[in-house]
Amino acid sequence: MTTTTAGPGTSVLAAFNAVLRRVHAGRPVSVTIRDGRGVDHRLDPAGWCRDRLPGDDALLARCLGATLDVGCGPGRLTSALNRLGSPALGIDVSAAAVRLARARGAAALLRDVFAALPGSGRWQHLLLADGNIGIGGDPHRLLARCRELLDRNGRIHVELAPPGTGSWSGQAILRVDEAVVGTPFGWAVLAADDLAAVAEASALEALNVWTEAGRWFATLTPV
Repeated sequence: MTTTTAGPGTSVLAAFNAVLRRVHAGRPVSVTIRDGRGVDHRLDPAGWCRDRLPGDDALLARCLGATLDVGCGPGRLTSALNRLGSPALGIDVSAAAVRLARARGAAALLRDVFAALPGSGRWQHLLLADGNIGIGGDPHRLLARCRELLDRNGRIHVELAPPGTGSWSGQAILRVDEAVVGTPFGWAVLAADDLAAVAEASALEALNVWTEAGRWFATLTPV
C-alpha cells in the first residue's frame, strides 16, 4: 500500500508509518479502509512484512526484467525479485515502509508515483499489488500514469478485487484498531469484471486474468 500527494493527508500517512513500526515490533494491529459504500477493506500489514504471501509466486514469475513496484510497502515483492536476480525498484511515500524495505535488502526510494521517477518510459514491468490499484482514488488516472512509465512493450501486473464484488472510487476513511484516523482520502476498488473498460480508457488491454490462492490478478499492456 502507498499514498500519494492526491490521497491521504499527513495524519493518515503518520498513522500508516506507526502501523508498520508496530507490526515490525511484533505487536498486533487492526487496519481497515472503509469506502463510501460503508464496506470495510481489511489491510494486512503483517502479511506485507512476510517474505511471501500465497499467490505471490505467479505474480513474481511474470516479472522477467526491470520492475517497478508501485507502493512497495515493506518491500516483500521487491526484495523477492531482487533475491531472484531480477532488477527491481520499490517506491512508496511512507518513510517507515522504505526503511523496512531497505532493511530487508530491497532497493527502494521514497517517491510518489505521480512525481518524477527514475527510468520513466523504460520499465519492463510495473506491479500494483496488495490493493494499490486504489492509489489516488482513480484507477484510470493511475493506470495512465503507469503506462507513461512503461517501455512500449512493457507489462503492468495488477491485483484486483474478485469479480462480482463491485468497483468503487471516492473518499474513504482509515481505521486503526477501530478508531478513525485523519480525514477522508481518495481511494478505489477495481473488480476483475470491470477491468476491461478501465484498461481501454487508459490505452491498455488485458493480456490475461488469473487467480491464485483466492487472489485475482491481470496483466495489461499498452495498445
